[in-house]
Amino acid sequence: MTETPNWMQDDAIKDISPEKLEFLRELVEGGQGKSQKEMMMFVMRSMKNAKAKGLTFQPAELQVLMDTVRKYSSPEDLAKVDELLNQHKPNNSI
Repeated sequence: MTETPNWMQDDAIKDISPEKLEFLRELVEGGQGKSQKEMMMFVMRSMKNAKAKGLTFQPAELQVLMDTVRKYSSPEDLAKVDELLNQHKPNNSI
């Protein structure tokens, strides 16, 4: 079993459901080492799977999650996330 990432232990996200946190953990870990194109395809597939499971995020949850993940990310990871987000603007519902 993988060690729980630091961002998942942050008090800021303590009220977010374990299912949502696990989805995000899989998204973060699954995106490591992927090119921008691979990452975009991975994110789109993950979002489709989440939607099929009825997993949705409120805008406030997304903001807290993004802020928390960013807090623990390396500069390289942050640059990758920023580039991805600038190319694909989410509709606040995953």
